[in-house]
Amino acid sequence: MRQDAGYSVAKLVEYDALRRRLWIFGQRCHHGATGSIVAAAAFLALLSDQAPVPTPHVGARSVLAITAAGGALMMVHDWKDRSIWFERGRGSQL
Repeated sequence: MRQDAGYSVAKLVEYDALRRRLWIFGQRCHHGATGSIVAAAAFLALLSDQAPVPTPHVGARSVLAITAAGGALMMVHDWKDRSIWFERGRGSQL
């Protein structure tokens, strides 16, 4: 049985080794987009930990700060492609 040429099934995870690109559910994962999500999540976790506690957990806050900085570095690394970070589907990113 033959499939249509225009039909494609979106794979859960796909890696293009030739161009070194990662796709999840047909959406390309950019360093910048991933970095913005990581940085935002770490920042929100830091904000939620602002309540005064008897013994502050300095180690956990340091890890969150480093995670936020890592996300920011990922965004800086991929800044030139910021216009297509959240572009749906393959679009112009083939």
